[in-house]
Amino acid sequence: MTPGTSLRLRLLVLTMAPLLLVALVLGTWRYQVALRTAQDLFDRTLLASALAISRDVAISGGDAISPATQTLIRDASGGDVFYHVTGPGGFYVTGYAYPPKPDEIAPGPVAYGTARYRGEDVRILRLTERVVDDGLSGDSVISVWQRMDERQSFARRQALRSLRLMGALLLSLAALLWFGVARGLRPLTDLEAAIARRSPDDLTPIRRPVPPEVRGLVATLNRLLDQLQESMAAQQAFISDAAHQLRNPAAALLALAETLDPDRPRQERVARIEDLKLAARRSARLSTQLLSLERLRHRDDHAPEPIDLAAVVESICAEEAAALVAEGLDFELVKPGSAVRYPIDPVDIGEALRNLIDNARKHGGAGLSRITVTLEDRPAAVSLIVADDGVGLPPADAEHAFTRFAQLGPGAGSGLGLAIARTTAQRYGGELRVEPAAKGARLSMVLPRD
Repeated sequence: MTPGTSLRLRLLVLTMAPLLLVALVLGTWRYQVALRTAQDLFDRTLLASALAISRDVAISGGDAISPATQTLIRDASGGDVFYHVTGPGGFYVTGYAYPPKPDEIAPGPVAYGTARYRGEDVRILRLTERVVDDGLSGDSVISVWQRMDERQSFARRQALRSLRLMGALLLSLAALLWFGVARGLRPLTDLEAAIARRSPDDLTPIRRPVPPEVRGLVATLNRLLDQLQESMAAQQAFISDAAHQLRNPAAALLALAETLDPDRPRQERVARIEDLKLAARRSARLSTQLLSLERLRHRDDHAPEPIDLAAVVESICAEEAAALVAEGLDFELVKPGSAVRYPIDPVDIGEALRNLIDNARKHGGAGLSRITVTLEDRPAAVSLIVADDGVGLPPADAEHAFTRFAQLGPGAGSGLGLAIARTTAQRYGGELRVEPAAKGARLSMVLPRD
């Protein structure tokens, strides 16, 4: 059955299939029991018939048995019974002239066997009695036989009665299951109808009473609705914040563009152009950060291939070093001497590191003179640390600083750098920490290896 198979049909098949198998086994067993019962009953009937024939022949003095006895034997035996009687010395007395010869028959006064008679299988009984007739004594042998198919017909009739009874029970059970399951699933259909009536904006938890078997499913669905509601709320807040943040650079660009009057002095126009370029770079940087943050939120769960994290960090630091040195800052990278293998997207770790360095540069204050990037490889985790000797970041203010668009004081930043770094760490099961430092700030991105 496919996953899309009806639940009613699935339950019916899963319930009836083993019952049909059991019915087949019981039917076979019942036929074998009926066959053994028929064998025993018909053998006893053959013995009774032989005794009746013996007494009737004795009474009639060797003549054929009376029609009344023949009718009685046939009715009692459930079919035709054939017989052959011989007296002392093996002389033929009465009955059918040529009795069948059994394939194998045990010795004794009463012996049973099987044989072929007129092309049919028969069951034969040989009854031996000691008789005395006109001074002569000897053994009288009475052979009685009957067709085997009559016994098998009896067994089949008994088995069919049982099968008909079991078939009626199975059909009744199937009907009860089919309609009973439909009634039992009514709470689910009611739940489906209630969900279908909801509007797309209604993400409140489902409060309808449901059977215990589906409470787990409803609870999981409610958790999914809660997560979806939180995700939509976060997305709406993000869009609102992004629109607000992008409005200010756009207004600044427009204002600067309007000041580019050709009649102004050349030196003033050059200064305005530089301001316009700076505002454009800030606007582009803000747009890039917004796209990076949204990209992190909607990444799939596919694990990336391990990369040499040390080489990636070294490459990024080499790109950032020129601008930092040009601003008069000392910049240092401390990393292990060997490769550091870790499964992470190089774009993610590159954007996070750039934002940490940029955050230190923009918010280090006037006393900032040095930025150090350290990559530590430990058995339990990999740590990427960015430290500076600027004004510092108190651990108590870390949570606020990690919030999107949040700033602890006036600055040139967008308030997204630390949020991007933190989201990157969380994306890979890690965290961004503000560690105590004697001077300046020390931010550590910890990425676990498990």
